[in-house]
Amino acid sequence: MIVIPAVDVKEGRCVRLREGRADAETVFSEDPVAMATQWAARGAERLHVVDLDGAFGKPRQTAVIAKIIAAVAPVPVQVGGGLRDVAAIEAVLDAGAHRVVVGTRALEPDFLDEVCRRFWRRVIVAIDLRDGKVALKGWVELSGLTPVELVLALHEQGATPRLAALLYTDVSRDGTGRGPNVEDTIALAKAAGIPVLASGGVGSVVDIAALAAVADAGIEGVVVGRALYTGAVSLADAIRAAARV
Repeated sequence: MIVIPAVDVKEGRCVRLREGRADAETVFSEDPVAMATQWAARGAERLHVVDLDGAFGKPRQTAVIAKIIAAVAPVPVQVGGGLRDVAAIEAVLDAGAHRVVVGTRALEPDFLDEVCRRFWRRVIVAIDLRDGKVALKGWVELSGLTPVELVLALHEQGATPRLAALLYTDVSRDGTGRGPNVEDTIALAKAAGIPVLASGGVGSVVDIAALAAVADAGIEGVVVGRALYTGAVSLADAIRAAARV
């Protein structure tokens, strides 16, 4: 299992949200490019970069994201946030993104079929849990599906073999440090049959070790944000825990 530092960009700054709420942000750096470079220099194998302006509206940070990708090369970068049409996806891939993260529109079969066909195994579907259901549109609306029901729909559509991975986040834990939702992450990974990236709630090295211990279920990596920025977890310790050293 690998550790993937998160770099969330909003209005040109590196921020972290609590429980996916736009009104609960903490600014950790005025220079997200420098922050991303720091994680790469400390051994990150991949970065998770999100355009939060895009998550709550339309992508506005593509230029900053392009600078991040160039600055950390050859470390691969997966990019999300407001990628709701082919043009937006192409823009970040043209900027050098290794993979793209699609959320809300992944529930539309025709759209998902098109992007899977165009961008074979470069699309990660974000599955964000809130109140037991998959959350949409910047985490403010709920679908009628549970995460496992969504995975079953993806299977039925024939999408999963064409995806790179799933990104599972329990939004109620995101930014809280209360620990990841290990049980539901395992259940999703077993249902998915493709790699799953865990996210949300990591507050200590113990949390990372808990996920690493069940990585054989199909958990490829863990996205870590606030815990790295506050110093509650060092990247070096996180990498060791994920590798079960």
